[in-house]
Amino acid sequence: MNCHKLLAILALTCLLFKISGSRSLRPMLNGPDMAFLNTKVVFQCFAHSSSPTIIYKLIRDGKFLIGIHVGHKRDRNATFSLKVKAASAGLYQCTATAGRSTGVSNRIRLTLVTPASNTRVTSEPSPPTVYEGSGIILRCDADRGSHLFYTWFFNRKEVTPSTSGFHLTGNQLLMEGVTPEHAGTYYCIAWSVVQDIRRFSTSTEVTVTVKVYASKPEISFSVFKAGGSYHSNITCWSSRGSPPATFYLLLDDKQVGSVVASESLSAWFDVALVIGLDMGDARCRLKTDVQDLLSEFVTLEVVPVGGRLKLEVDYLYTAESKLAAARLSCQVSRGTFPHFSWLFNNSVLPSQSHMDSHSQPSLSQFAFDDRTQTLILTKLGPEDSGYYRCRARDSFNPSGQWVQSAAVLVQVTDQILNMMSQATSCSDTLQSLYTSPFESIALLFCCFFILILAVGFICVYKMFDHSQASPDIPAAKTRVSVSGSPGSGVLCRSRS
Repeated sequence: MNCHKLLAILALTCLLFKISGSRSLRPMLNGPDMAFLNTKVVFQCFAHSSSPTIIYKLIRDGKFLIGIHVGHKRDRNATFSLKVKAASAGLYQCTATAGRSTGVSNRIRLTLVTPASNTRVTSEPSPPTVYEGSGIILRCDADRGSHLFYTWFFNRKEVTPSTSGFHLTGNQLLMEGVTPEHAGTYYCIAWSVVQDIRRFSTSTEVTVTVKVYASKPEISFSVFKAGGSYHSNITCWSSRGSPPATFYLLLDDKQVGSVVASESLSAWFDVALVIGLDMGDARCRLKTDVQDLLSEFVTLEVVPVGGRLKLEVDYLYTAESKLAAARLSCQVSRGTFPHFSWLFNNSVLPSQSHMDSHSQPSLSQFAFDDRTQTLILTKLGPEDSGYYRCRARDSFNPSGQWVQSAAVLVQVTDQILNMMSQATSCSDTLQSLYTSPFESIALLFCCFFILILAVGFICVYKMFDHSQASPDIPAAKTRVSVSGSPGSGVLCRSRS
């Protein structure tokens, strides 16, 4: 009886040793979880056991035997190397057998990564042409590829999440409220990475065009002579906008011509006209794929130059009350396209476009403004004194008759220049005397008051002196006007 009990205990002990041995055999599997097609991957399996040999098996999806390796005491690791094929994806495990003990390792799922190929940029809308303020979507599409990342480039510079005006999401590049600054070339790179190895595919460049809305068209016209008749050159243009566009010329709201502007928003029309006759009201119409705009009216009537010419002279002073320049303006009473010319002491002044070394005027310095309608004497001296006239004729008729103004005397003497210099030096002296704004005001007020008293005394003396003159000589009537303000000096004008 005791012998049977002892045999049972020994059998139970052997069973426990076997169970404990099988539990302790726990192999570990190491290897990649991602791999490119047609590359080589390595799996390693290792288990702790006191057995002199361990048999390792690498199995895929629980049923496909990939390889067998026998490990000895000096080499416990099992290495399995395999070339990745399309069927290599799956769940890998390693089994280790030592004696009668068998253990199963952890699982590793191997995923195949397909590199991108035939990458291209598509757009919405297509083609990628939009108007400012709208949105556009660019997509980076590849015919093949998995586990892809995307990098965008705008005008050869990488677009990052911090780049203003762009939004990156997946394989898309979003732009909302586009401006002309978004116009340019775009391309993308689709790439994937496995164990620091990158495979990438680059698209070709795509040009994004951002169109600008056209502004209200404008209209103007000029006149030229062709043979024995006159024609109007009507110009239609918009200061802002993207071509192409079509310009239409309307005369009394009837279309008389059209031009397709493909490079710039401007067009020209030739219309015959009769001088002095109202040919009607013209306007321009601008039409694009999204806009239809009209200009203001302009009356096609050319009035010939005639009537009186008025010549006005203004003297210009600096802030220090120095005589700086004289401006002569010529006003024509009638004429649509006048051409002006200037005379000094009956000699014609050459225009700036025709001035050369052989036609230097006797004036020191002068310039024209407003298409020679204004003559500016920029440096005044005694040599600039003399009689000035302006004349005008029709610009479209070089052989037309001139209309001439009356002569105006511009007199600049050394005495006037010296008076201006003395007034400037006096002002500079007063400015150098004050040490505070209050003292300056007081000094200027005193000077102004004394100057008023002196002028008044001189005027009273003149009146008294004239009253004592001989009765046979008529006294000249003198009108003296005094004007001025503190800090600006006094101007006294007298007319006899």
